[in-house]
Amino acid sequence: MQLPIQHPVKPMLAKPVAEIPPGQIYEPKWDGFRSIIFRDGDEVEIGSRNEKPMTRYFPEVVRAVLANFPERAVIDGEVIVADTGRNTLDFEALQQRIHPAASRVKLLSEQTPAGFVAFDLLALGDEDLTLLPFGERRERLVRALAGAEPPVYVTPATDDLATARRWFEQFEGAGLDGLIAKGPELTYQPDKRVMFKIKHKRTADCVVAGYRVHKSAENRIGSLLLGLYDERDVLASVGVIGSFPMKVREELFEELQPLVTGFEGHPWDWAAHAQGERTPRKNETSRWNSGKDLSFTPLRPERVVEVRYDYMEGVRFRHTAQFERWRPDREPRTCTYEQLERPVSFDLAEVLTSR
Repeated sequence: MQLPIQHPVKPMLAKPVAEIPPGQIYEPKWDGFRSIIFRDGDEVEIGSRNEKPMTRYFPEVVRAVLANFPERAVIDGEVIVADTGRNTLDFEALQQRIHPAASRVKLLSEQTPAGFVAFDLLALGDEDLTLLPFGERRERLVRALAGAEPPVYVTPATDDLATARRWFEQFEGAGLDGLIAKGPELTYQPDKRVMFKIKHKRTADCVVAGYRVHKSAENRIGSLLLGLYDERDVLASVGVIGSFPMKVREELFEELQPLVTGFEGHPWDWAAHAQGERTPRKNETSRWNSGKDLSFTPLRPERVVEVRYDYMEGVRFRHTAQFERWRPDREPRTCTYEQLERPVSFDLAEVLTSR
């Protein structure tokens, strides 16, 4: 490729803030794979945040780029899987797209096709645009993709703070992850946290039903496995918490030993796994970390912990939850999905097609 910016490029990053800052350009925070896409004529390269190419995993995105991008361009954005039938982004389906077998890649590209949401233009033709202010880059991006058709989209953007606040509340119902705020004069700065991200924060009381040991020692807790009871009174695995000081990891290990039990009769035994219930056993081997041990030690589901989380993906926490406090006053059976805040429903198709 002969472009003014050469692959690979590390994407510009965002730092978390608690409130939506004024005086910015605001965009939805998409829940997918961050990607800078390079096109030079018939050549396309789909980059990733870790600078490894993802081109082979998304042949349908390559075809869409050839059909919709300018002849020579470098565009920053997000590869997503949009499940418009369920009106949500499907990150779990997106993860499954990273597969070593070419036949599987082809099948998944047809079953769960991905799209691309563009939000920054880094180069066009022979021009390097990274030193231009973001407001100008945004205008040129919209013009460059004015004729683009699905599955290539331009992210909605606004400089109106009231609109941004409304988006923050509404768009979550379509599976989006919060807001990104960018200064209108911001140049493109690879690998620098110069944007802002604002995400939802909520709490939930969960049952602790197992643990994994820490990689550093067998007597330290690596993560606690969390569950919530569904409408059938079945304990479903919803995620983990794992950010503890080393001393606390050792203390927790000793503290939890009286609750250690066998798998027979445990809510997440092999029988539940075989019946298709949501248990941690589903992920005891990891495609993302070859050789990583994801087996766990079962605990009697008697302790309750309050955790912070940003939002749900289906029946699970989308990201690792954070420890808030122990709740000895709560009975485990009261830890149900009913306690979770339901986001306002919003049409994903409307978000994708709005600019």
